Parts: sequence; C-alpha cells; structure tokens
Amino acid sequence: MIRIARFLCGLLLIPFCVTITLTVAELMRSIQPAEAGTIPHAALALGGGGLGWLLLYFTLPRPVRTYILAHELTHALWGSLMGARIFDMRISRESGSVTLSKTNFFVTLAPYFFPLYTVMIIIGYYLLGIFFEVEKYHLYWLALIGLTWGFHLTFTVSTLLQRQSDIRECGHIFSYAVIYLFNAIGIALWIVMVSSATLGDMAGFLNTDIRTVITWIIVGIRWVYGEIR
Repeated sequence: MIRIARFLCGLLLIPFCVTITLTVAELMRSIQPAEAGTIPHAALALGGGGLGWLLLYFTLPRPVRTYILAHELTHALWGSLMGARIFDMRISRESGSVTLSKTNFFVTLAPYFFPLYTVMIIIGYYLLGIFFEVEKYHLYWLALIGLTWGFHLTFTVSTLLQRQSDIRECGHIFSYAVIYLFNAIGIALWIVMVSSATLGDMAGFLNTDIRTVITWIIVGIRWVYGEIR
C-alpha cells in the first residue's frame, strides 16, 4: 500500500518538476548583464567553481570516500532534524552506513538533494562575517559554492546510475521526482543569488508556469477523453 501511495505521489510530483524546469529556464532568459555583452561577476565565479570541479572530477582520482562521508552525515543530520537518534555510523572507501532510530523519505533521499559541503561553505561565510570582513572576498566564496555544488551534482548523478537501496526503498518514480524537484529549486535559488533576477521574479515566473502546466494537463485530459469516446 505504501509503495502504491508513493508511486501515485511520484506521478503527482511530475507536473511540479515540469513547472520548476520552466521557471529555471525563464530565470536564465531574464538575466540582465551589468553591462551589454558581459556576464555578472558573481555568475562567473559560481560557474568557474563548477567548471573547476568538473576538471578535477574527470582528470584526478575521485574522492569517493569524501562523498560517502557527506552522504552518511546528511542521513544523520536529517535524521536528527526529524527527531531520530543516531546509533552507529560506518565509513569506508567503498561504502557507508548509518543506523537511526527512525527514518522517513526526507532522511532517506536527503543526500541526493541536500549539498552538505555547499551548505557548510555558506554557513562558514556568514559565521566568519561576524568577526571578519569577508564581503570583499565574496567572489572566492561563490567559487567555492560552485565547486562544492558541482561535487554534489556529479556524485549524485553517478550514484543514481548505480543500484541504490535508498531509491528502491522509496520507489523509483517518487525518488527521482523528489530529487529532481529539490535540485531544480536549488538551481533557481543560485540564479537569483548571482544575477539580476529576484525572488519576486522567481515567484512571478512560478505562478505563470503553474498556470501553464495546469492548462497543458487539462488539454491532455480532454484529448485523452476525446480519443476514448
């Protein structure tokens, strides 16, 4: 029964995935450069960090154990946030595990949509900002955000291409829909953070795109109903 419910929820999430995809595309089209023909420095720093990570990922030995550590720590962090107790955690070069008193789909899927190292960089920036003038180095911090988010994205994709017990536990359609949705929302927020786009722009695009997707669904249902008749 739970599997059927999650399957149905996964199907219901697909329109939301389409909606946020349209919103991300419109946010990217709406970006106004600071000067004609230029790209905002913040976007260059974020993108440069991401490209730098891709270069490291494809040319150097991959830090798999570093990813496994982040993966299991994320399970533990979200478990703690959900009120679970941590009984055991094991990390090796090939795999890892964490034993919690209870779990749910957020805890199970969190490592695939929550970029732990990126969040640590952001928290570190604001904590250091209490004592030091870090604003003048904000482009370097954005580069670190791009690098760590690239780390999250590449390892998430490569991990999902393998058989994962987390995905089987929650159901493939539901898991992929949740993972895609939260990662796409993250991309939208990064665009707002480094460009001329605002949260108001994002909300406006989102409102329009929700209406668009609903219209598509209604048209599709009418078409199917007409074909059946």
